[in-house]
Amino acid sequence: MKKVIALCSAVAAIVALGGASVSAAPDDPAAEDTGQGKLVWSSCNDATTPALECAMLDVPVDYADPRGRKIKIKVNRLPATAPGDKRQGPILLNPGGPGNSGLWMPAFISGQIPQDVASTYDWIGFDPRGTNGSEPHVVCDATYFHGERPDYQISQGTSKAWLTKAAGYAADCTADWSWLMPHMTTVDNARDMDSIRRALGASKINFYGGSWGTSLGSTYGQLFPSRVRRMVLDSIVGPTISWYDHNILQDREHQRRFDAFAEWTAKADPVYHLGTDAAAVRRAYDQVEAALRTDPVDAAPAPGKIGPAEFEDTFYGGGYNFLRWPRMATVLSAYVTQHDTRPLNIAYNRYAAPGTDDAAFPAYNAAQCTENAWPRDWEFWKKDQARVNATAPFYTYNNMWYNAACMFWPYQGNQAGRLKITGKGLPPVLLFQATEDAATPYEGGLAMRDALPNSRLVVQTGGSFHEILFHGNACLDDTFTAYLRDGSLPRGGGRIAKTCAPEADPTPVYVTPPPEPTAKGAGVAVPLAPTDPEAVRGVLR
Repeated sequence: MKKVIALCSAVAAIVALGGASVSAAPDDPAAEDTGQGKLVWSSCNDATTPALECAMLDVPVDYADPRGRKIKIKVNRLPATAPGDKRQGPILLNPGGPGNSGLWMPAFISGQIPQDVASTYDWIGFDPRGTNGSEPHVVCDATYFHGERPDYQISQGTSKAWLTKAAGYAADCTADWSWLMPHMTTVDNARDMDSIRRALGASKINFYGGSWGTSLGSTYGQLFPSRVRRMVLDSIVGPTISWYDHNILQDREHQRRFDAFAEWTAKADPVYHLGTDAAAVRRAYDQVEAALRTDPVDAAPAPGKIGPAEFEDTFYGGGYNFLRWPRMATVLSAYVTQHDTRPLNIAYNRYAAPGTDDAAFPAYNAAQCTENAWPRDWEFWKKDQARVNATAPFYTYNNMWYNAACMFWPYQGNQAGRLKITGKGLPPVLLFQATEDAATPYEGGLAMRDALPNSRLVVQTGGSFHEILFHGNACLDDTFTAYLRDGSLPRGGGRIAKTCAPEADPTPVYVTPPPEPTAKGAGVAVPLAPTDPEAVRGVLR
């Protein structure tokens, strides 16, 4: 009954505007007693990194009531091995999301830099509150992403189905998690980071964050500037833009990246046989999507079918990581020239298939929907998104429906729900941004540089990776290493302190699928690990 009431309330609110404000941060949060527990370390039993240690940390649900109800944050640590006088303290790590696990990061990032530097830090990963191995692990609708979902394109008459689905998701989260959902904002997660610092017994922390992790890091720096030693922000969310407007920037940048993919594929016509101009490649994409509307493909081992929505999800990640382009072009080529659906099935299972639950989606909504006042009127969305779609049709409606639960979210705030970032009291922060990043567009890096007067911005001109460090680009990675080694910063003046060249486009190859499995379900590709070169690590949709 509670779920039904919540759903009815959400649907009734579709034409309303506004919502409750998010509480402002106290003037001196560093002086608060957070009521956090203790870290009791034990082996993570990780065969590849035996030194990795794990712990659970109690933190309050509501930092305004530090002695009240508690939840647990899962934390891991790769301890420093340098002599005591060489150690530089803990460096907390976050890959984005909101809500993605950071537990893979200590072993990975410490392995990307010289060991004489890596050994001087305690590398700290954690799962944000309500996600992954933290307790509780919030699940609103475990089947929300199962295929075949309604078509994203409103021309296909699926708007009512998506509105009902989005409202139902908001209601599911409200029905089961109303005690936690209002307390899963970026500010709450930043306070958890300070609880981790306190539990570590450290007076200051270092921090690396990518994607939404840049919002988390800058928020922590605003709340606790005296607790920051060094901070690196990679692929930056603008500090003042609303999440709704940020998504519109994403739509335009994803269109540019898809157009770049189409041009790259057209130049490789001897490999993919889709035509020698970008328009022909775009037509092939539209042809496959249209065919899937009437003849969806079996998604096994993922549940359900691959229809047009699942097809679009398989392709949008190319805007985050162009190492996916050869496989994406193979999907189109195989389907159009041979009606071979195996590459599509493999790519979907690697890039877009859902897990056993709705993953970080509850945390994503809890942060984004709560921190700003989203439009609540479907007629406004329909008109405004049609305007965007007119010039950016590749991603606009996909992105719109992904975020549609914010139309119904019961804990809506306003722009004050995100702290004003001023950089007051912060040491110099090192910023990295690619000009062609589709997920966190270039404007965000410039805006963060302006908001943090003592920061240094490194720009990868022509680069398009989302999270640009650790892809083998020495210009970028060496700058990061120098900063971690001794605080050295690029010396260039102005808004941009240093520029780096982009990586070369991938070599066009036809990614031949493996032989047909002899047993049902055998031999099918599994989803990528966060460290796979084709993976998208810091997904901010």
